[in-house]
Amino acid sequence: MSDGGGSNWAETRSPSLAEIEALADAAFVALPEEFRALCAGVRIHVDDFPDEETLTEMGCESEFDLLGLFRGVGLAQSGEVATGQMPNAVWLYRRPLLDYWAEHDETLGHLVTHVLVHEIGHHFGLSDDDMAAIEAAADAIEPPDA
Repeated sequence: MSDGGGSNWAETRSPSLAEIEALADAAFVALPEEFRALCAGVRIHVDDFPDEETLTEMGCESEFDLLGLFRGVGLAQSGEVATGQMPNAVWLYRRPLLDYWAEHDETLGHLVTHVLVHEIGHHFGLSDDDMAAIEAAADAIEPPDA
């Protein structure tokens, strides 16, 4: 059965780790160059779920609670990697992303981009509250009449 748009949902599989990583890579490349330059050395990883240590550390009640995570030393804390320290990294979690996507009316590409930018915001030293305020201000701006 087709949805009328040519897609055959009976043969469609959920996106793999590699496909989510490709979405994240495309989202990163689409960011302004100045933004990407400040992210030099930040690695992007995709896993199905956060590990148990991360879930405990972040106070998660379920393995589906965390869509992404920044680990490392952000620019506000010097941004330099010390000897023996793991490199700065953004983690995206495929299964929680897919679960969230299934419950909300947005594209998977938009969701992956949003979570990636949010986690990169932590690299810049922004808190969740800072980012929520920025998003609220952006949402409040009405586009000019065309």
